[in-house]
Amino acid sequence: MATRASSKMHPAVEAIRKSGASKVKVAVSDIDGVLRGKVLHKDKFFGAAEPYPAGGFGFCDVVLGWDMTDHCYDNTSVTGWQHGFPDALARLDMNTARHVPWDDGVPFVLGEFVNADGTPHAVCPRQTLKRVLKRAEKMGFMPMTGMEFEWFNFLETPHSWAAKKGVGAEQLTPGMFGYSLLRMNQNQGFFKAIMDEMLAFGIPIEGLHTETGPGVYEVAIGFSEALEQADRAVLFKTGVKEIGARFGIMPSFMAKPNQQLPGCSGHIHQSLSDGKNNLFYDAKSPRKMSKLFESYLAGQVACMMDFGPMIWPTINSYKRLVDGFWAPVKPTWGMDNRTASFRVIAGSPKATRLETRCPGADVNPYLAMAAVIAAGLDGVEKGLKLTTPPITGTNQGAENIARAPRTLIETTRIFQQSDIARDWLGDTFVDHFAATRDWEWRQWLDAVTDWELKRYFEII
Repeated sequence: MATRASSKMHPAVEAIRKSGASKVKVAVSDIDGVLRGKVLHKDKFFGAAEPYPAGGFGFCDVVLGWDMTDHCYDNTSVTGWQHGFPDALARLDMNTARHVPWDDGVPFVLGEFVNADGTPHAVCPRQTLKRVLKRAEKMGFMPMTGMEFEWFNFLETPHSWAAKKGVGAEQLTPGMFGYSLLRMNQNQGFFKAIMDEMLAFGIPIEGLHTETGPGVYEVAIGFSEALEQADRAVLFKTGVKEIGARFGIMPSFMAKPNQQLPGCSGHIHQSLSDGKNNLFYDAKSPRKMSKLFESYLAGQVACMMDFGPMIWPTINSYKRLVDGFWAPVKPTWGMDNRTASFRVIAGSPKATRLETRCPGADVNPYLAMAAVIAAGLDGVEKGLKLTTPPITGTNQGAENIARAPRTLIETTRIFQQSDIARDWLGDTFVDHFAATRDWEWRQWLDAVTDWELKRYFEII
């Protein structure tokens, strides 16, 4: 049973009350990391914000039972037509309260799903990450993380893109021009809005620059405790789309929107803290890596494939995993080597960390973060040691390492059969998420694509 919280109202609730706001935006993450939300009248919000057990509000559990295009899964048991899609209890986390600077400063709060008795909902993405973090806390660790996203920007609107039927998006800028001050200046209004308005939204940005690719940007979100970072990441993806619309720009976090161009990554930087110190750093180690760091890294090398669909969640994710386009294709590690899946950045006590480079920008940040932390901590729990040397150059030393699977259904089957995934995430979540990925795969199998039409229509 959940423990009873203090009856005292959260300071953020009082601040919203004193602000005189007439409405509040609230949102939860669906399985794909898409924010689903409502605007609540102030009276409804203040009721929902009451401490446990009085607070919370009903939110149709279909958001955990349909895909990103609102088609309901036909193979899930936790939610589905057989249950009639009732309301689930959504509880607001007032620690996430902020104001949306590009929407007249309306108050905004993230929520998560709980059961009727207040216990965490088994398939809620935010709760899934929290379960992993709770286990980390019992081990004496506070995971610290930072996300980087690369994404394409197009001169499109939902209507123009629908009219084009998914073909021929107009790029924000032409050509390959990474780290370009010129391209930044050509779209300085959009660029400035991202930097300044995200900061006002409680999402500090360490760096923002153009990446190689037409209209591609890359952002590094300020390092923080893992749950805060996942919140920042999911809010950034939605927020930059809302900001972009103001400039007639459509950002896309699709992993690989163009076969001829590099894909879009969702790198996750990580370290473990005891609340004061970076436990990955060891001044006496030749590599400045502590034994803890080595076991954490060994865990990811050994079992990241067990969590494959959580870091490559869509059909398109696997189009990014091709040789010669920066995205790593094998579970390799290296010292400051960007061709490896796991890049060790070892230096000062503050900067020493692991960068997991295999996820794409299309991840659900809650689930991707849960996956990488669980894989690392599994190595710590088991005392794993690195059994392979770091690769050098472009995968030199990785000749005998198996390549990552190339399809969603392959990683889904590995995930569903993984004892490690079930241990860290729970049977209910594994079965539900695997079912959603099986659904996604079947939608692809049924689809007739433009590739097929171009290849077969006339000639075959």
